[in-house]
Amino acid sequence: MEYYLQLIINGLVVGSIYSLVALGFVIIYKATKVVNFAQGEMVMAGAYICFALTVQYQLPFLLSFIITLVFSVILGMLIERMVLRPLIGEPIISVVMVTIGLSSILKSLVQVFWGTQIRVFPPILPQEPFMIFGLPIAPVYIAAFVLCLLLFAVFSLFFKYSSLGIAMRATAFDQQAAQSMGIGIKNIFALSWCIAAVVSSIGGIILGNINGINSQLGHLGLKVFPAVILGGLDSLLGAALGGLIIGVLENISEGLARDLLGLGGFKEVASFLVLVIILMIKPYGLFGTEEIERV
Repeated sequence: MEYYLQLIINGLVVGSIYSLVALGFVIIYKATKVVNFAQGEMVMAGAYICFALTVQYQLPFLLSFIITLVFSVILGMLIERMVLRPLIGEPIISVVMVTIGLSSILKSLVQVFWGTQIRVFPPILPQEPFMIFGLPIAPVYIAAFVLCLLLFAVFSLFFKYSSLGIAMRATAFDQQAAQSMGIGIKNIFALSWCIAAVVSSIGGIILGNINGINSQLGHLGLKVFPAVILGGLDSLLGAALGGLIIGVLENISEGLARDLLGLGGFKEVASFLVLVIILMIKPYGLFGTEEIERV
């Protein structure tokens, strides 16, 4: 039982990072109806920028973190203004293909500047583990989980009470109606990409402090996609719960596969098995808005 409790705790930590990255998917989709397949590469880019500032340029981690967030805002704005805004009115498949091309470009740039080997952040927090329910938990795991919960609370309050958050919700509900009320749709699109880039970078930095980073970190976007589908592509609550569920499911399935079948690496496919089942049973996810078309 201690072994599986440890798996659950680790799964909640990883799942909270999945939730944070899934939040970026949902924000962009709600505002623009575009699925961003470069989300994982945005995670990777933010992690490498913070690593370079901290290790190569010897800046304090907190300062590196803040500069990385500024970089993420600029990156999100540049992507929206230079790459996606010219495609307004074009078929959705064209925009999706552009995000796939963007993911390849970001991954290639990272490999050019930093190579493909694993890079490790210097220890930021104490290494002595805390004992929770008799289990040793590293401080970085606790900090990651708490930070993700805090960020979700902040963004939830932002979307519910701030004028910009209300404008984003109105745009997601009906773009034409929002524009008729004086809301700048293009500015909302840019804000959506900036927020998605910021939360992706934070997720990459957290994950980098736990496992290190390499050019394969960009695959996180595909690993998070089942969490997005599980919760619902247009649901912030779904992103939070979907990420946690998938994180725990991956760890538990890996433990069971090792114990019962002697197989390793099962967690790499477990989430996609869930994805297939979800799409067959509940295509709009747990909290997604079901669209009914009448003809």
